[in-house]
Amino acid sequence: MRKWSLLGFIFMVILVLVACGGTKEEEASKPASSSEQSDEKMTIKHQYGEAVVEKNPKKVVVFDFGVLDTLDELGVEVTGVPQVTIPSYLKKYNDKKYTNVGSLKEPDFEAIHALKPDVIFISARQAELYDQFAEIAPTVYVGMEYTNYMDSFTKNMNLIGKIFGKEDQVDRELTEIQARVNKVNKKAAALNEKGLVVLANEGKVSAYGPSSRFGLIHDVFGFGAADQNIEVSTHGQSITFEYIKEKNPDVLFVIDRATAVGGEIGAKEIVENELVKKTSAYQEDQIVYLDADSWYLSGGGLQSMKNMTAEIEAAL
Repeated sequence: MRKWSLLGFIFMVILVLVACGGTKEEEASKPASSSEQSDEKMTIKHQYGEAVVEKNPKKVVVFDFGVLDTLDELGVEVTGVPQVTIPSYLKKYNDKKYTNVGSLKEPDFEAIHALKPDVIFISARQAELYDQFAEIAPTVYVGMEYTNYMDSFTKNMNLIGKIFGKEDQVDRELTEIQARVNKVNKKAAALNEKGLVVLANEGKVSAYGPSSRFGLIHDVFGFGAADQNIEVSTHGQSITFEYIKEKNPDVLFVIDRATAVGGEIGAKEIVENELVKKTSAYQEDQIVYLDADSWYLSGGGLQSMKNMTAEIEAAL
């Protein structure tokens, strides 16, 4: 009897151990929960330092309108935005449901700190304040490299996709954009026309050439340049209207800064003067006024890139 009792006891212990082992194996085979996945982090190295960012961050502060327009396109909610000079197509972010974190040049660090954000996105306009942002939360610099516009744009978009788990959607968007860019480039190259890009700002005019802030008109979209030697600088090369007449572009592309920042003097009022009227661009009705929201305020985003491509395609 003792022998059978001992054997029975051993058999019961074995059954319990097998059952426990099966439970552990089942638990181990289950996919990670969403909360476990959100704890994953990624290290992002950029021009101004390094940021360790949680994947799928919840509290997002955005100081780059190109990133804002991208997150809007991807359906990602943001927490704080600078509610000054927001592009008109992103006007929904002027709502009280989003925290106003100042302006592009003058951030409200007190408001940002109070939000306790998980990540902050900045670009060239805020670069000199990087250390102050980084003291508050992981800060990612997403400025554009204009000498390699499409590579820089693609890199930034893929980064956003990876941070927010939107890789597939970003990949589809980039494929569509590249196809449209190639189409425009082919048409522009076939025309063999020389273009000149100018920024009008309250009566003053600056020119931008290849490899510059607006150089994608030449480098990406394929227009020739009326002047290959324009100084490459953030604010462009200051020019006169005599210069425009002398270079005599076939197409004159105009970006009106005043319409983007609330200025008083419109570009058309100052650009279409007696000197410019002597150019081929004016005489052939090829002065193209570009959307300042997309070109001046939010370049480098999914939506703005599609807007800019559509404008150049329409100009052709």
